[in-house]
Amino acid sequence: QVQLVESGGGLVQAGGSLRLSCAASGRTFKRYIMGWFRQAPGKERELVAAISWSDSRIYYADAVKDRFTISRDNAKNTVSLQMNSLKPEDTAVYYCATGSYGLTTQARSYAYWGQGTEVTVSS
Repeated sequence: QVQLVESGGGLVQAGGSLRLSCAASGRTFKRYIMGWFRQAPGKERELVAAISWSDSRIYYADAVKDRFTISRDNAKNTVSLQMNSLKPEDTAVYYCATGSYGLTTQARSYAYWGQGTEVTVSS
């Protein structure tokens, strides 16, 4: 079993920054890809960024490239998402997820999810 706990959401003005963190625990979580998904009202859950624990695989959705940075701290078992130049369209609930061996954008491939943290970007 893997447990994920997110932190760092909030309200920010357009152009501002937020940093999300996900603390992972459990026996086998470092075998998996770690991803950050988001879901806006009325929209499907989408993968924003993902990273592997053991090698250099990283993914960014086109909508966030050059604005968001995903990183990991292997010693602290945390994955962070630094979000800069935020836009109102970034408003969503952000979820940390893991459980996929491969780097995939499909939410159904991730078996473990955090509780979600809300990000609101005002214009």
